[in-house]
Amino acid sequence: MIGDSRPVEVDYELTGPSGAPVVLLANSLGSTRKMWDPQVPALTDAGLRVLRFDTRGHGRSPVPVGPYTIDDLGADVLALLDRLDLARVHVVGLSLGGMLGMWLAGHAAARVDRLVLCCTSALLGPPQAWAERAALVRAEGTGAVADAVAARWFTPGFAARQPAIVAAAREMIAATPPEGYAGCCAAIGRLDLTGVLRSIAAPTLVIAGADDPATPPAHGAAIAVGIPGATLRVVNDAAHLINVEQADTVTRLILSQLTGPTAERTTDAHRSDQ
Repeated sequence: MIGDSRPVEVDYELTGPSGAPVVLLANSLGSTRKMWDPQVPALTDAGLRVLRFDTRGHGRSPVPVGPYTIDDLGADVLALLDRLDLARVHVVGLSLGGMLGMWLAGHAAARVDRLVLCCTSALLGPPQAWAERAALVRAEGTGAVADAVAARWFTPGFAARQPAIVAAAREMIAATPPEGYAGCCAAIGRLDLTGVLRSIAAPTLVIAGADDPATPPAHGAAIAVGIPGATLRVVNDAAHLINVEQADTVTRLILSQLTGPTAERTTDAHRSDQ
């Protein structure tokens, strides 16, 4: 069920050929829609229209007083689709965006065509840890967690090779409004989508990072087992922000899922890429 709070008009960007199938890209906690910059050119070149948005409390979107729930975030997206007169879209989500993708596919199945879930979890917890993080950012700002979060987003090797990318990611985290970040922490802490997975009918690809400390591959495997016919791909040399660290591989997997004649639906739940 959708929460009692009214949806907010999240800020969005729609690019690509008019009339083409639309893919909705949903973001990680602490990021803006710019996190998907590595994927947009290839997606539009493949004949897809790309809809990116800033989650409530992030980027250019409104920052209502928290806490938020996953129902609130889902209602925001459904309101955005209605505003744009989009009856059905593909959904690609990472981390919190993947949680949102599962919610949409489970609660508004008619709106979701194909689904890609990256570095995410149906039940992350523990709630107390997320409550503590929310309290910290409300007291000290998101800069207080930016270094630790960025360290989980990338492997040490990538961070050493690409310090400018890591620095930009850290700044994106630190620029997130504290109330928005804390509100979404509450949504994650209270989240339990395990009961929703069996109802998801959208062809689903789950992508996990082999070195992801935030949502290890076991979380992706549990999702792939729970969603009928879902496929898991584990990408090597990748931490949490997998679409940036392994941009080419992840883009290829997304395109295969969204533009193939039929989405992959196998029981191969442990294949590694690269």
